[in-house]
Amino acid sequence: QNYLDNFWPDLKAAHELFDSILQAQHERESESQENNGKEYPEHLPVEILEAGIKSGRYIQGILHVSKHRAQLEALVRLQGFGSKETG
Repeated sequence: QNYLDNFWPDLKAAHELFDSILQAQHERESESQENNGKEYPEHLPVEILEAGIKSGRYIQGILHVSKHRAQLEALVRLQGFGSKETG
């Protein structure tokens, strides 16, 4: 803020960008405090997920994300399906 005020007092776009970044940082910090320091909130409580896995409502596996197309491709490999570990 001081740099912008001292060297670029008339550059409105830079001041608006700085204010936007500052606001986003404050929002992220407040969200982090609301989520007990976790970057992302949990979708369901762990107890519900564990019960759902045991009942068969949910499945559990390992997430594999494509390193070349990470934004577009991922899969979940279920334990015991399609692995050489099962004999």
